Amino acid sequence: MTQPSRHPVDERLPLARLGALGLQHVLVMYAGAIAVPLIVGRALKLPPEQVSMLISADLFCCGIVTLIQSLGLTSWFGIRLPVMMGVTFAAVGPMVAIANAVPGVDGARAIFGAGIGAGAVALLLAPLMSRLLRFFPPVVTGTIILIIGVTLMRVGVGWAMGGPESTAQSVDTVKLAAMVDAARASAAQAAAALPPGAEAPALKLAGPVPMTPNPNYGALDHLGIAAFVLAVVLCLVRFCRGFLANISVLLGIVAGCVVTFALGEMNFDKVGKAAWFQLVTPLAFGTPTFDLVMIVTFAVVMIVVMIESAGMFLALSELTGKDLDRKQLAAGLRTDGLGTLIGGLLNTFPHTSFSQNVGLVAVTGVKSRWVCVAGGIIMIVLGMLPKMAALVEAIPQFVLGGAGLVMFGMVAAAGIRILTRVDFRSNRYNLYIVALSIGFGLIPLVAPRWAQQMAHSLHPLLESGILLTAVAAVALNLFFNGTRDIPAENHGDAGATNNHPPIAQGSKA
Repeated sequence: MTQPSRHPVDERLPLARLGALGLQHVLVMYAGAIAVPLIVGRALKLPPEQVSMLISADLFCCGIVTLIQSLGLTSWFGIRLPVMMGVTFAAVGPMVAIANAVPGVDGARAIFGAGIGAGAVALLLAPLMSRLLRFFPPVVTGTIILIIGVTLMRVGVGWAMGGPESTAQSVDTVKLAAMVDAARASAAQAAAALPPGAEAPALKLAGPVPMTPNPNYGALDHLGIAAFVLAVVLCLVRFCRGFLANISVLLGIVAGCVVTFALGEMNFDKVGKAAWFQLVTPLAFGTPTFDLVMIVTFAVVMIVVMIESAGMFLALSELTGKDLDRKQLAAGLRTDGLGTLIGGLLNTFPHTSFSQNVGLVAVTGVKSRWVCVAGGIIMIVLGMLPKMAALVEAIPQFVLGGAGLVMFGMVAAAGIRILTRVDFRSNRYNLYIVALSIGFGLIPLVAPRWAQQMAHSLHPLLESGILLTAVAAVALNLFFNGTRDIPAENHGDAGATNNHPPIAQGSKA
């Protein structure tokens, strides 16, 4: 009797290939992984050595949680899919608010305490969240994955431009000062003409606040390098086979770095200043402090994170062809909570699965979770070797931009592929589900400040296009289609329509 073939997700590749493919995953997520500790560390007004400690702890913890998620830890933890874990941007707002209220080490201890508490809450909520799997038929899943890709495209375009859209302009302080002086003179002249006791006129500028373009945003040489990286990736995918095609993103980034270095636009100052070795120690900032309001706030963020993670896991299930059941999904979501709890103990922040790496799985076609195990080991090493971490950090964002476009576009394409197999002809309600869900998901992209008149505590919920799409798609599907024919345990073939049970693996339609 022949032994059943091993699923591509469980395939163990040669060590050299694992190292290169794992490094490729690390490079894709690295900029996002270190951005949060930089933002929060500066908001806390910590000295440079403590900010460096936050970055090292972040990388180290990302590696540990990635190993747990991809490799698995008992049946309780780990989705056992090619997942890279990192700190979530969803918690940046609450963390910065804490930092502004309580700067310094005390603020850091409060953030870590809130993370530990929220991680424990997420551990308890994971089984409940996994029960939502039955409400994610393909019409819902395809729409969510499509919006994940569209949302990520903003990140990729921001990389190519050299930063997010908010950095495109800055206030022209010279012109603004002149406008303020002119407004003051005008107000003083008007006040002198008023009778005694009359209210002085308000100070009004003659026009809008003057802005000046950032010369580094959208610089033509940066866009050219991003386009060059994209061209290299596409050529490798088109004309190469096997291993070279699998590491096309890595080779494209390396080629972009060579060109950038030749143009003198790579700065290695931080590499020279960084230490060779730094041990990550638990509770380095002291015993965490626990505040109930902060824990509840972080717990709300973790609910958002788990819903987004569920979408990532379903996307990976589609890309790798490996079905997920409720128990597996609970194990993956439980790891989000465990990672957040471990993060609080190791001086870092709430964790989530990184959606950028989903796009890399789509581009390379390599489905093995052992690649992300290798990536996790590399992250642990980088966390203990600040000099090597600084070398990776020296890669400019615009070099990553070209690779980002193809990776994140592939995520959107995976969602479209699922939707092409949904029954739109005999079930016209599916059109409404997709149309309105995409519309809700695009609100934070086209109107980033749309929730500014609403309670600030709701912003983590309202500023996530992925969450808005998930809630809208599930609610609309229940409204139009009800719960009929939605399987309760398995998320089987993602190509099945929501009007029929999924086709079992190995069967023929």
